[in-house]
Amino acid sequence: MSDDASFSQVAVVILAAGLGTRMKSDKAKVLHEVLHRPMISYVVETAAAVAGEQVVVVVGHQAERVRAVAGAEARLRFALQEEQLGTGHAVMCALPQLQPEAEHVVILCGDVPLLTAATVEKLVADHLAHRRHLTVLAVELDNPTGYGRILTDGRSNLRGIVEEADADDRQKAIRLINSGIYCVERRFLADALERIDSDNAQGELYLTDIVDVGYRQKRSLGIVVGDDADEIVGVNSVDDLRTAESLMRKRCG
Repeated sequence: MSDDASFSQVAVVILAAGLGTRMKSDKAKVLHEVLHRPMISYVVETAAAVAGEQVVVVVGHQAERVRAVAGAEARLRFALQEEQLGTGHAVMCALPQLQPEAEHVVILCGDVPLLTAATVEKLVADHLAHRRHLTVLAVELDNPTGYGRILTDGRSNLRGIVEEADADDRQKAIRLINSGIYCVERRFLADALERIDSDNAQGELYLTDIVDVGYRQKRSLGIVVGDDADEIVGVNSVDDLRTAESLMRKRCG
């Protein structure tokens, strides 16, 4: 990693290709509105505040509509994920659209509208300061059920992420969870994505698998713990949308 690494060398990739079947709608998930504004608009605003014009949005379902809505917020680049083959595959689709000077990549989800630029900047600053290959934004939850648990060595060094279905009782007791938000050194990201496979129940390429690649390669992996767990609330259902609206309403006063 470059010694003079700075925010000018950071790009953001936003994953926004999904339909979201649990939303009970034929509208692309990221177009559902939170306080009369599409979810993707909040995420693009946050990304642009961190990375300026170095933002790539991965589109898929209703690609043209998502492009139009997202592009109204900032100058963006777009990558098309023609088939939804997993989060890892989505990031692979985005890599060719990154500008040459981007040495580090923040990966955000288009269905996490409450995330603030301040939290992303905290993630990036810590990642750069420790010269890591990968840093995960984690948060602590009183009830972590359903989330992937963060495994560390007790000193903020990341050992792995274990999904709920694969966790034993001791791991399920861990309250530190994966937000799905990452900052990754670009060269490592490109290499690691080539090494993951779709040998899982969904037959998809999971972005989380790059953590295992990094651990096996003895890369520098770490976590940053977010201050506000509400920021990483994702919207996967109508109930989640109501929750996000309620939290956003509180934030807006």
